[in-house]
Amino acid sequence: MSIVLSRACSLSAVVCALPVRRDVGPGSKAGFSALFFVQGITMAAWFVPLSPVLEAHGYGGLRSYAFATSAIAALVTPLLFGAIADRHASPVAVLRWASFGSALTSALATHAIASHWPAAAVLALIQFHALFATPTWSLVTSIALAGLREPTREFGPVRAFGTFGWIGGCLLISAIGADASTRAGVTTAIGWIAVAATSWSIPNVPPPPAVGRQTIRERLGLDALGLLRRPEYRVLFLTAGLAAVPLAAFYPFAPAHLRDLGFQHTSAWMSLAQATEILAMFSLAGWLGRWGTKRILAAGLTFAVLRYVLLATDQPFVVLPGIALHGFAFTLFFVTAPICLNHTIDPAWRTRAQALLSLSTQGVGNLVGYLGTGAWLAACTRPTGTDWSWFWGGLAVLVTMVLAYFQATFRDRPSSAETAQP
Repeated sequence: MSIVLSRACSLSAVVCALPVRRDVGPGSKAGFSALFFVQGITMAAWFVPLSPVLEAHGYGGLRSYAFATSAIAALVTPLLFGAIADRHASPVAVLRWASFGSALTSALATHAIASHWPAAAVLALIQFHALFATPTWSLVTSIALAGLREPTREFGPVRAFGTFGWIGGCLLISAIGADASTRAGVTTAIGWIAVAATSWSIPNVPPPPAVGRQTIRERLGLDALGLLRRPEYRVLFLTAGLAAVPLAAFYPFAPAHLRDLGFQHTSAWMSLAQATEILAMFSLAGWLGRWGTKRILAAGLTFAVLRYVLLATDQPFVVLPGIALHGFAFTLFFVTAPICLNHTIDPAWRTRAQALLSLSTQGVGNLVGYLGTGAWLAACTRPTGTDWSWFWGGLAVLVTMVLAYFQATFRDRPSSAETAQP
């Protein structure tokens, strides 16, 4: 997803040190699932058709920069919003206000695109939308991880509802004929209002009481950088950031590749990735218990290599399995990584570590990825069209290098929440 990635991607957290609740019952889990579902629809309605929408309205040159806005936002919002939610406001309240802000800014950006405003104004409004929207998925992730009794076992199935929502969003956009229409932006604005409304179905966890006077560094969440002193976490953060670079090419450019191959309703075809993502999420707890963290993370990177190798064949019915493999690649690495951090770090630092993971992936990794893969696409474009074999093949080589680094440097460690502190 992602991004996100999209998404989703992406998966990173911005709430700092939420207290772990042990009184969460089936109703609360249903609330987390519903919230992930509605947010999945909303995020997909924005990110999946964004590239075709911009291209159809004469803003094709903005595609890489438009996706990079979420990466720029992730350089600022994870730690800052986390500090707010940690020390000043309920994280659920922060989620609601961010959702209302996302609704307003997505509506304004959509109006600007439809009215053919100057490219700079369109990009500025997309950036404002990213500042509000980028932390929301991570907020939901952190709240759910804090609220579930057994996050390692329960988080995968709950998080899978976000993927169900993402598939629903892709199918909805294609069903209403909005794959390249500003109706996708209108759908997004409505979706954000629904996210805010659905947040009333989850427990309202208050921020923990402040202990002593906070420094400016703590108020901005920068104290989380101390986690980089620990080698096992430094390797995980660096690997995640590097893996996010080639991942950033998937949603901006895979739909264009499908169109070049003659596929229609590209948003619906892209949902193949979410079908396998659901399968992987429901299986994740069993795989973690059987194989351990390092093997699961390495498997995710391996599937990422295979995904781009299949896309590099530039053959219609080989490209589709490559898109499907994205679900395994994303889940086994980008869903396992936050679970790993949640399981091994002291509760007082647990979601600050998630915020730093967000900075690595959604921030630095995606920013380099969106801009870098956009430049790589330009280098692979010939007068006759894009050489997709070179484009995806180069990204497959990059992921292979990331996998080799991870295998050589990462060391599994047992859960030690009492001692794993910066």
